[in-house]
Amino acid sequence: MATDARSRQAQLIARRYPRRATLRGGREIDVRLMSAADKPRFLSFARALSHDDLMYLPWDITDEGVIDRWLENIDAHRTTTVLAVDGENVLGEASLVHNEAGWTEHIGEIRVTVNSHIRGQGLGRFLAEEIFAIADSMGLERLSARMTLDQHGAQAVFNSLGFHVVATLPGWVMDRDGHMRDLIIMAFDLRSRGAPAPVQR
Repeated sequence: MATDARSRQAQLIARRYPRRATLRGGREIDVRLMSAADKPRFLSFARALSHDDLMYLPWDITDEGVIDRWLENIDAHRTTTVLAVDGENVLGEASLVHNEAGWTEHIGEIRVTVNSHIRGQGLGRFLAEEIFAIADSMGLERLSARMTLDQHGAQAVFNSLGFHVVATLPGWVMDRDGHMRDLIIMAFDLRSRGAPAPVQR
């Protein structure tokens, strides 16, 4: 029954895509859900990210095996990933991770990655808004986002959406250079606040 419900939910979400969107400054992009066909272009996107971008990610998205597991989670409806695409190039992605079993079934986690070359055009905020809309349609009650304390750009995006810091875990993560960094967890309560209004572009 749970699998059938997830499948129906995924079909409803899929009705939002694909579509065109306009970023700050007038740049137009295509927005669609990630599928197995996107694997080569997603790997190209990941391998074009800067060292600093990759350093803070919890897994190595330049690894083909990691992307294979990501796609398996998409197929199982445990992860929903929205891609921003310009032609054949992936510019950014946002994912909603949700485990419908157990005591966290009402919670989803947002993850956003954007190529540094397009930052400042509102893409990170736009992708986060897309995930908000998906989470709202799924009836989730709370959203979380994790990042290191020194990821100021990511914190600014989530602050602008209304997230607030609920926990700081000192030395909780180790970057690829072996340095310990503090992890912060930000949260948003959809029950009391509803999804934030989209920014006018």
